[in-house]
Amino acid sequence: MASYKAAILAVFFAVGPAGAALAQQQAPTPLPFPNMMQGTPEEQRACAPDSSRFCKQFEPDPLQVLGCLQQNRTRISKACEAVLRNRGV
Repeated sequence: MASYKAAILAVFFAVGPAGAALAQQQAPTPLPFPNMMQGTPEEQRACAPDSSRFCKQFEPDPLQVLGCLQQNRTRISKACEAVLRNRGV
C-alpha cells in the first residue's frame, strides 16, 4: 500500500508542474458569439442614453451593461426596452 501511495505522489509531482505551466500558456476562451452582445447600430443608439445614465460604471463590458439594463428595465426608455425584448432578454 505504501508503494502505491508513493507511485501516486511521484506521478502527481511529475505532472503537476508541467500541467500548471500548460494551463498558464493557454489563451482565454473567446465568447462563442462576440458580436451578439453589441447589437446593431440602431439598437446601440436606442440604448446608449440609458447605458450612459444607469450603467456607466459597467462600460465597456457588454455583459455587465446588459445586466444593468435588465435591472433598470422599469426605468429605461421604451426604445431600449424594445431592444431587450426583441433580443429575448
